[in-house]
Amino acid sequence: MHIKEIKAVNFRNYSKLELSFSKDYNIIYGKNAQGKTNIIEALFLCSSGRSHRTKRDEELLKFDEENYYIKLVVDRRDMEKTIEIFYRLGERKRIKINDVYIKKNGELMGQLNTVLFSPEHMSIIKEGPSERRRFVDIAISQVKPAYFYDLQEYSRVLSQRNHLLKELKRENGGKKMKLKDTLEIWNEKLAETGSRIMYERHQYIKRLNLIAKENHKKLTGGREEIEIMYVPSFYQAGLPSVENIKVNFLKSVERDEEKELSAGVTLYGPQRDDIKIKVNNKNVRIYGSQGQQRTSVLTLKLSEINILRELAGENPVLLLDDVFSELDSVRQEYIIECIKDVQTFITSTDRSIYERISKNNANIYYVENGRVIREEDDE
Repeated sequence: MHIKEIKAVNFRNYSKLELSFSKDYNIIYGKNAQGKTNIIEALFLCSSGRSHRTKRDEELLKFDEENYYIKLVVDRRDMEKTIEIFYRLGERKRIKINDVYIKKNGELMGQLNTVLFSPEHMSIIKEGPSERRRFVDIAISQVKPAYFYDLQEYSRVLSQRNHLLKELKRENGGKKMKLKDTLEIWNEKLAETGSRIMYERHQYIKRLNLIAKENHKKLTGGREEIEIMYVPSFYQAGLPSVENIKVNFLKSVERDEEKELSAGVTLYGPQRDDIKIKVNNKNVRIYGSQGQQRTSVLTLKLSEINILRELAGENPVLLLDDVFSELDSVRQEYIIECIKDVQTFITSTDRSIYERISKNNANIYYVENGRVIREEDDE
């Protein structure tokens, strides 16, 4: 799988952008705030349907413009496909795959698998559980679109159930009894969808842990050992299966019904899960150095490539946004070794990255103030 070309109009600081890419390495360099990351953002947007920098589509518009357009041409197993995104101010964005509008964003999942690594991804380690859940959810959704739909359905059910809990907190008497009967229905719906999400997370993290151990050992010369553990919001007795998780889910909400009524919010479920990451048996978020945290995120991202390749049967596209030059030469060399068969986009202020990569397989682009110039090979 690789991206052949991009066309963008009125996206961020680009009035018009048209580029063809190498199926191996694409190095995009220039000073800060010139538009390098905007190219990465456009690629990721066409992969996931959302920006990694903002939730507001209007922020992606070029200043004083009212619509933007992006088109990618993707080669997948020697078959060409197109992904197009249209956005007009005040309207919802529309997405086409091979000239056909999709009805749900979930249809985009798996059409173009990408692994993005940017400075913001340090939040996976440094911030709260929601960042770690998001990392896992994006990774699973790319290879299992049904999981993406489960996340959407769970969010809807959770919102309805929380609204009901708030009502129950306010009410007394007969109306409260009727609302409690309704709560049982929402409990069942919550556990039904939530158990599928938690099962997939358990399976993914189990595999991630195994692969990450090997990657981390090589990245640190055997000096460090990483461990990644799934920490669900309630005790899960028995072997992990959708049915067992559902049973334990229902037991938890039924046992602590009064606690939830008092809090007016759902206390159990995927929205309360965490993923604990340890290095040398210590929580890297609390006790890890800056270097250990950065290496841990790199381990996660390289392992994500491994799992996507394994589950999808093809390599994803790797997007390295302003992180490659921050790594030491040992880690850079290991990345290059790991991504030999992976189409990779690297943004940097440092052109010398080009010297460390096989020049014959690399395109290099200079970006300045929203203009991109393809440079010719020096040789």
